[in-house]
Amino acid sequence: MNELDKFAEKTAKKYYKDRDRVRTKEYDDLSSVIGSIRKELKTATGQRKSELLKQRKMLRKQLRKIPCASQTDKVMKYIRYADDFIIGVKGEKADCENIKRQFSDFISHELKMELLEKKTLITHSSQFARFLGYDIRVRRDKTAKPHGKHLQRTLNMKVELCVPFKDKIMPFLFRKSIIRQLKDGTLEPIARKYLYVCTDLEILTAFNAELRGVCNYYALASNYTRLCYFAYFMEYSCLKTIAGKHKTTARKIIAKYAYDGSWRIPYKTKKGNRYSKFADYMKCKKATDFDEVIKDYAVIHATTRTTFEDRLSAEVCELCGKTGVPLEIHHVNKVKNLKGKDFWEIMMIAKKRKTIAVCKECHHKIHNP
Repeated sequence: MNELDKFAEKTAKKYYKDRDRVRTKEYDDLSSVIGSIRKELKTATGQRKSELLKQRKMLRKQLRKIPCASQTDKVMKYIRYADDFIIGVKGEKADCENIKRQFSDFISHELKMELLEKKTLITHSSQFARFLGYDIRVRRDKTAKPHGKHLQRTLNMKVELCVPFKDKIMPFLFRKSIIRQLKDGTLEPIARKYLYVCTDLEILTAFNAELRGVCNYYALASNYTRLCYFAYFMEYSCLKTIAGKHKTTARKIIAKYAYDGSWRIPYKTKKGNRYSKFADYMKCKKATDFDEVIKDYAVIHATTRTTFEDRLSAEVCELCGKTGVPLEIHHVNKVKNLKGKDFWEIMMIAKKRKTIAVCKECHHKIHNP
């Protein structure tokens, strides 16, 4: 990938071309005429002034239809993450096809790899292009917003990141068995029956972890508020899952755990009762805004013999035995993969458990022996 980065840098330098002029000649000529009218208006009176005002208004309408920038410059921008990259080109479509051909030849001959034609597309900047799970485009706003005493297109020609709701969020909800589609085409949240073996707190924490992960990833999206639809499905699927576990209804679960217009689940610790509530999707944009009581390092496993809240509330490291310290959950993929060479591996094999609650110091030693 380093060789590809160097090739992209050389290609961008060869392609670069500075502007011949800042604005188009037509735009400058019409702006000059409007400027002359503006000067004459300072001394004009009566009928002449009204004529000049009408003329200026007409010329301003014409000016808004004329391209401002000369667009004689050429620029190429290359951005890569792992083996996925996107190239922004300021120029003509023929330039894009030429750059694509150069990259394809370099990757096939020098790197001995091939570009997937289905994913290597040439897309106009006004249309959405998919990159790292985001839909990216350059906005062309026709609407103007008040800016001081005049109107201004504040978002025109700005790069916009959007959540691909149809292609990413909806498949996630179906794949996780959070929603189903009825015969009339409407969607409704459903219970996730495989979580029935978990406690109420574990179910809530599992939903919160998924909600935060998705919302935090799409925090940069301009249409982030559309995730309220996603948060609605997540919350009511969570309620139906808890209700299904207790063989009751979501309405009764809300009534049981009701608090201040919402709902929350209590759990006990050595310091007394604490509460966990469903995460607010608007507070998931930043990790510092999370309002969940339970720490973010919590990992839920439905097969553990001791409940999640019991292990956290004990505040006792399962390796060194320290008490009154915040715990972190160390987890492995499979118990059978442990070799039993280290003490922590012996402990996990003996308990037949994929997770172990340890203090920060012991957790550091496990990863840095």
